[in-house]
Amino acid sequence: MKTLAPAPASDETDANRLAAISRVTITGTLINLALTALKTGVGVLGGSSALVADGLHSLSDLATDAIVLIGARIWSRPADAGHPNGHAKIESLATLFVALVLAFVSVELLRSSVAKIGASLDGDFEPLRRSALFCALGIALLSIVAKEALYRATLAVGRRTRSSAVVANAWHHRSDALSSIPTALAIAGVLAFGPNFAFLDPVGAIVVAFMILKTAVEIARPTVATLCDASADEQIVDAVRKIALENAAIQFPHKIRTRPLGGSLYAAHLHVRVDPETTVRDAHRLSHELAAEIRTRLPAIVETTIHVEPFVERRDDAPPSE
Repeated sequence: MKTLAPAPASDETDANRLAAISRVTITGTLINLALTALKTGVGVLGGSSALVADGLHSLSDLATDAIVLIGARIWSRPADAGHPNGHAKIESLATLFVALVLAFVSVELLRSSVAKIGASLDGDFEPLRRSALFCALGIALLSIVAKEALYRATLAVGRRTRSSAVVANAWHHRSDALSSIPTALAIAGVLAFGPNFAFLDPVGAIVVAFMILKTAVEIARPTVATLCDASADEQIVDAVRKIALENAAIQFPHKIRTRPLGGSLYAAHLHVRVDPETTVRDAHRLSHELAAEIRTRLPAIVETTIHVEPFVERRDDAPPSE
């Protein structure tokens, strides 16, 4: 017996979810536009490759912001004839795209930074302009504060709306905040120790590149698992089992399987045993009650399939294996 999650109380519920995602993403877009212009402009004037690299990272945030804004309107659509399980996996694709953008940016920054270090060793490194570097340091520090605040606001919305793409975008903001730390340290090092330590700037950019790559991998790993229909966390499976066992009329919940529907949503499938004298009507009612209880207590599960079997007591009867 297959039981779908009940529809939202009203269309406004989905509208509010989409509005919250849009608001925080548009705010991020405006902040990223300002930071991109400031970082790249001051970085070029000051000759700071680390700050230019940081500006490119902020530019990549604009691309992911656009994906989230457009994608949210698609993955929020209800199920239809062509997509009976909904459109949530489009959110997983958007999340994976964010990770791929981050990975591309990190590789490009690593390549350009290594080239700059080689140029500095050959004596062909453009001198850093000290006056502009003071301004660059201020921009880097401003970026740390602004992007950390944006990370916290976006993460809160992502968790409240249970959107993996928004959470991934939040981590994109956090990676930008963290990447500005070695950028600021590199610029401060050049200011403190002089032009002979200009190599600290591209070294800082290399640190930024590896931090971005680490974030990309952390975002991509669970998203790829979702797209490959990996099971939910074992804690969710155990929770489904415990909820089923709380009903005295149900015994031996087994063959519990979970399947990702996209984002952070799952379908759960399980077999249960009931008294063989139970009528079809009562078995149907029990399955619906159990399905509703699972969905109520485990919000990540929005679809349940429950197979009812007769229970015949025997001496050698034991809970079936998974």
